[in-house]
Amino acid sequence: MMILKNEKGQAVAPKTIPMTHRDFYHDHETRIYWLGGGGVMIHSHNTNIMIDPVLKDFDMPLLYDIPISTNDVPTLDGLLITHIDNDHFSKSTCNDLKKVCQKYHAPHYVADVMNKEGYRTDVHNIQETFEINNVKIMLTRAVHNWQNEKEKWQYRYWDEREYCGYWFETVDGTIWLPGDSRLIEEHLHMKEPDVILFDFSDNEWHITFEGAIQLANTYPNAKLICIHWGSIDAPKMTPFNGNPEDLLDRVINPERIKVLAPGEGFQLR
Repeated sequence: MMILKNEKGQAVAPKTIPMTHRDFYHDHETRIYWLGGGGVMIHSHNTNIMIDPVLKDFDMPLLYDIPISTNDVPTLDGLLITHIDNDHFSKSTCNDLKKVCQKYHAPHYVADVMNKEGYRTDVHNIQETFEINNVKIMLTRAVHNWQNEKEKWQYRYWDEREYCGYWFETVDGTIWLPGDSRLIEEHLHMKEPDVILFDFSDNEWHITFEGAIQLANTYPNAKLICIHWGSIDAPKMTPFNGNPEDLLDRVINPERIKVLAPGEGFQLR
């Protein structure tokens, strides 16, 4: 594994691989794409789902090229949001994709905001399941209501149910996105997934680095696709400053750590 760093010492994602229409169309495979930051796309046979895509107008400088323009996305069967933070919920991205997206899905509060913005959004509870074509999806619990600690955001109470992860069952295997979350006990008692979309941010309102190691080693056979790193030019902000190299001597079976470039597909077998 060779991770490049910029002049500020930040680990930087590999060079973007642009996505094209062929990444979206039926080919009897399930592929996982990192979109940069916390964003992901799952293509499973004839189904395309984006989770937390931020494809334009982010308010901080980026360290990577966005792999696909909103204008170039040909079709989406679903767009899922985990929570309200603007590095996960992009109004301009969601707005642009209305013309090609069949349905939006989100937990409480952010779903209400999305519906007020005119996005066709289904509101879901934690542990609720729903289906998008051939993919079964369950919301998993996340603890990320950091706003309650900040005076600026105390105009309302931020409930834990307003944040989630997602568990996906595809015909080729299971994928788990824990989402932005502190490590909680129930995260350590899941059925072992085939793939974890792996945030290892050393931040108290994320999983922390030690928490990430504990999660990874609880599921020693799950592939670990690194996300939420190498994307944002913010050298003093811990949520954006993980380095996959730091995982190598702490994770059981380190060969399962997958460092994708934004826009690169990983086939789930």
